[in-house]
Order: sequence, then C-alpha cells, then structure tokens
Amino acid sequence: MESEENLSFARSDEPESEVLYIVGTPIGNLNDISKRSANILSKVSFIACEDTRHTKRMLSALKINNRLISFHKHNAKSKTEFIISKLKEGESVGLVSDAGMPLISDPGEYLVKKARCNNLEVICSPGPCAALTGLVSSGLVSNNFLFIGFISRKKNEREKCLRTIAKNINTTIVYESPKRLKSFLKELEDFCDDDRVIHIAKELTKKHEQHWQDTLKNINQLMSLKEPKGEYTIIIEGKKTKERNEQEIYEGLKMDLKNLIELGLKRSSAASFLANKSGLSKNIIYNLEY
Repeated sequence: MESEENLSFARSDEPESEVLYIVGTPIGNLNDISKRSANILSKVSFIACEDTRHTKRMLSALKINNRLISFHKHNAKSKTEFIISKLKEGESVGLVSDAGMPLISDPGEYLVKKARCNNLEVICSPGPCAALTGLVSSGLVSNNFLFIGFISRKKNEREKCLRTIAKNINTTIVYESPKRLKSFLKELEDFCDDDRVIHIAKELTKKHEQHWQDTLKNINQLMSLKEPKGEYTIIIEGKKTKERNEQEIYEGLKMDLKNLIELGLKRSSAASFLANKSGLSKNIIYNLEY
C-alpha cells in the first residue's frame, strides 16, 4: 500500500480530449462506484455500453445524464471505427460493461487495441470485478491464479478447458450461468479429484449474496438439491502436488503432536503413537516444531 505522500494526484480526474476511458462499474451494489468513475461518466462526450437500457438505469440512479451508444460483442468491430474517429476529432469516450470491469469476459479488447494502434490514450478508472471479489472472499490461494471466465460450450474446447483446470496447480476462477452450474460441477467431477476444494459465490455484493465451500464431491451433492438462480463465480483449488501433500501431512502431524502433549502425553509417547498411525519415523515426528 502506498503512503499518503506517494499518492499521485497529478493527473486531473476531469476527462481529457482524445482519451478512451475504461470505467469499472458496480457488479451489484451501487455504492461501489468510485467518485472518479462517476465524474468521468458524467463528463465524457459519450458512453459506449453493452445494453443502453441497463446503463441508463444505473446512470439515472447516480443522477448522471449523458449520451449512450450500444457496444456489444455483435457490433464491437463496426462501432470501434466510429469511436476511434470521434476520439481523433477530440472527443472523450467512456467504455462500460453491464457490470464490473470492461474487457473481463466482456467486449472491449478490439477497441482498446485499435486505440493503442492509433496512438490514442487509454486510461482505466478501476472498479469491482466478480473474479477478484470471489477469489479474495474464498480463502483459497490468491497470489497465483488462472482466470478462465465463461467456458466454451463447444465440446472439444470445453473438455480441453476442463483438463487445464484439472492439471492447474494454482487457483482457477470460472464464471457460470445458473442453467449450466450443475452440469459444470458434474463435468468437473469427471476430471478432478473428489477432494478438490470448491468455493461458489452467488450474487456478489448484492442483497442475496451467498457463499458455499466444500470438497467437489460434497459441493456437487449440495448443489444438486438447489435450484440455481443468479450469477455464479466459482473458485477452484489448485491440484495438490506431491510437495503440497507432504507439507499438509507434516502440518497435520505438528498439530496432532501439540494436542497430544497438551493432553498430558510425553513427547516420546506422542511421537510413537503418531509414527504408528502415519508410518513415518518416530524421530522425524519427535523433532517436529510447532
């Protein structure tokens, strides 16, 4: 975290001409929009958005009135030329998705690439992202992760992706619709070990936000009894390597050794008991530090 004196306020928060602004918007809770993002959306020349009706409702709630144009996966390439021309004429443009950060499983990559190729400035005003919100809420390893987003429905591509998830030693983040949540979890069980930890987050930042975490087998059983509704972010534990398994075994033995000694057993007796139980050397367990 930067200290206060290192925070830079050199660049004005006022929209500048010939700049494409990538603006993160709330994924559910309207209060998550930043003052900077709201200011940009109120003052850019116009806003490119996936669904003009959805964005209009959000802007209305924020008391912002601005011109909107549709920009979605079906018209992104044709609208890009229009936006680039307006930027070259000196206008400023805001790009938003229906929720969260544009480009993250949403359209916008082509536009940003074209803007860069035309030596136009691209500035991001960051905001919420379901993938990161779900990840940091899960308690699973967060310093290394693979973000997949929505998995392809095409059989070959889907199976390839499932194999990638199964072999990935880092955390994986997936988005899935309520209609396909159960089938995805069943597919996952065909490729991954039953004890792989799965964290499912529903309706993040919204009124009915919920979280479930258990082994893949147990999560599958739990979800089979539910009727999925809403938006789901799925956090999948990385594949356990031999090194990780050994580390977990030793951590467990340390805790068992500590508990047995606290219950009154001598260290030697506790080590002997755990050696018989685990198959490891008594001397190794005796010398474990907890």
